[in-house]
Amino acid sequence: MVLDVPRPGDSRGWFKENWQREKMVAAGLPDFGPVQNNISFNQTVGVTRGIHAEPWDKYISVATGRVFGAWVDLREGESFGATYWHEITPEVAVFVPRGVGNAFQTLEAPAAYTYLVNDHWSAEAQARYTFLNLADETVAIPWPIPLDQAELSAKDLDHPPLTDVTPVPPPRSLVIGAHGQLGRALAERWAERTDVDYATRAQLDLADAASVAAFDFSPYRTIINAAAYTAVDAAETADGRREAWATNVVGVRRLVDAARTHRATLVHVSSDYVFDGTEELHREDEDPSPLGVYGQTKAAGDQLVATLPQHYIVRTSWVIGAGRNFVSIMAELAVQGVSPSVVEDQVGRLTSTADLAAAIEHLLSTRPEAGIYNVSGAGEPLSWADIAAEVYSLIGHDQRRVIPVSTHSYYDRQGRAEGDGMIAPRPRSSVLDLAKIEATGFTPRYQLAVLREHLRA
Repeated sequence: MVLDVPRPGDSRGWFKENWQREKMVAAGLPDFGPVQNNISFNQTVGVTRGIHAEPWDKYISVATGRVFGAWVDLREGESFGATYWHEITPEVAVFVPRGVGNAFQTLEAPAAYTYLVNDHWSAEAQARYTFLNLADETVAIPWPIPLDQAELSAKDLDHPPLTDVTPVPPPRSLVIGAHGQLGRALAERWAERTDVDYATRAQLDLADAASVAAFDFSPYRTIINAAAYTAVDAAETADGRREAWATNVVGVRRLVDAARTHRATLVHVSSDYVFDGTEELHREDEDPSPLGVYGQTKAAGDQLVATLPQHYIVRTSWVIGAGRNFVSIMAELAVQGVSPSVVEDQVGRLTSTADLAAAIEHLLSTRPEAGIYNVSGAGEPLSWADIAAEVYSLIGHDQRRVIPVSTHSYYDRQGRAEGDGMIAPRPRSSVLDLAKIEATGFTPRYQLAVLREHLRA
């Protein structure tokens, strides 16, 4: 990406805002977060350096002089070997993405060639450079000064031809919580991808400071947090409360710190439990109002994730996927001949983990504005009793065996009440407004279609 940079001046000299984040981002430059500023001073015409593809993004300009810049795409993919060149003067800046080989030749000296990068240089990082010979005949860069008349380093002369270059692989993605319902759905959806790693709790435990500190996040530019403490009722106990906060808040804070350090986009899964359910339809901009400990920890974790420049908080409800869940339990009860009492005054929509995985993929591929996105099944809201009746009917049992009861009656029959230290209060309405995710081009499936597919699986 080439940018024209205003350079006002007078008889005294000139001035320019070489890097101005707000203006550059508004002009279309990625918000790439530079952390190091380097200057290459070139005192004679003909100095030629490159071609180096580094493991970071670069923002290039010159403070004085003039250079011929050349770039070769060394990234894995169809554009491997594509070239571009452009003359750089103080009025020009160039953004170079990670994995694109960079080179320049001094045309007017002295030339102070400056570049911002979004990672710190180290010998270990330099070992990950990818190099290409400046004279490679395939890319055929039209150097203004022939290379046999230019000044090159011995190292640059020894760089390999394009045919011997191993393409730079894409940045890797990490899924945390690989054994959970969503983790398994993501693994199934991305079964053919070779750039995704999956971490189980044994490999990365967010509640364990030592586990997080020992984990190497450096290869990852996308992190999907599919791990959470989700034992809603157990969270109301003394031990459960500590565990919920340890994973859903303190652990998320550690993950946010890691994502910030490595400039990774963090996808974090939120819950309808961050609301008290008094609103019939929950929009993304509704302030949290959690009723129980689980909801409080999820709301707190959301606030931490929102501090990152690049994040997607995917808020969902009533998730069903591989493993034990409400639908599978109702199906078991139907087969066993049980007539269950099921609450009828809590309403929402089911969400398939497969659809949740698809929505996450959609957000990461289309890259809409960072923030919260509601994702659930579509269609008319149903109560838990309605869903239970549909389960009974769909697997060939009499749906009239499902007994609709109020939340109060349900717990009263068990000699317990919501909020008694063992039973978590639930939001009465878990219905999420889907307009925002739909505006990005994602179409949620109807929850009854999701239910039918789940029962056939």
